[in-house]
Amino acid sequence: MSNKKAPPRLGRGLAALLGDSPLQPNVETGLAVKPIPMDQIDANPFQPRMDFDPTELENLAQSIRVQGVLQPILVRAHPTEEDRYQIIAGERRFRATMQAGLAEIPAILREMDDSDAAVVALVENLQRQDLNALEEAEGYQRLIDDFGLTHEALGYAVSKSRSHVGNTIRLLRLPDNIKREVRSGVLSSGHARALINAPNPEALAEQVAKRNLSVRQTEVLVAKAVAARGAPRQPKADRVDVADMERRVSEQIGCRVSITANRKGSGEISIRFSDLYQLEDLIARLTGEQAKVELPAES
Repeated sequence: MSNKKAPPRLGRGLAALLGDSPLQPNVETGLAVKPIPMDQIDANPFQPRMDFDPTELENLAQSIRVQGVLQPILVRAHPTEEDRYQIIAGERRFRATMQAGLAEIPAILREMDDSDAAVVALVENLQRQDLNALEEAEGYQRLIDDFGLTHEALGYAVSKSRSHVGNTIRLLRLPDNIKREVRSGVLSSGHARALINAPNPEALAEQVAKRNLSVRQTEVLVAKAVAARGAPRQPKADRVDVADMERRVSEQIGCRVSITANRKGSGEISIRFSDLYQLEDLIARLTGEQAKVELPAES
């Protein structure tokens, strides 16, 4: 009997995206490429990329003017507006095509729910390395908040380690002015990760920028600042790190967990599951039994 750990359950939409069950193509178009008028297409509300370089867009637009759009974009039917579409992947191509003055763009129409659309947009940008570290962190956090994914399940979905997901999300704790410098390219993701543990990140970030320090030099600078401040005080024995407990339990059971506790030490645990498949998996984990009931397919 194999002891290999099974990948986390992701919910039906994400599982379909990753190959556990097939996404159904549009019954009318299948996977065929068809031209869609530009004025019928809306941006992806789950697009993690915030910044599009104007020079790169103009270069791509010039290429499209000469050779056309060589790779179709991926769209879904707009969930609330008839005869309109939302971009799933290819927003940069869409913007460049609009800048090139074309009236239509080749597209593939797929049926996707919100979770599929969010993950595809994030994975596409990660694969193309188009996101800065903060956009990546915000994309992860949005999937966690909107769809209840754990760090483990999210890492599996985007082919990253759980620790990578957790460490990237930690960047969101940085002060706003440091975030702006990361977005603008003044500081790299490596600089940002080094500054997370700094006792005075804003002051150190200013030094890093003025002295044009490397990531390694920034790590040394932060280490010296931590040492100068002295070892952090140990928390009281009766003080509970609820966020850490939530994280540990969530990673163990594969579902998002919320813990509330009062001063007397009593409280409650809430477990969120995205669908019946994830609930079945949770019950199997808690009881130590294999899932015995095969859930009926959704109509």
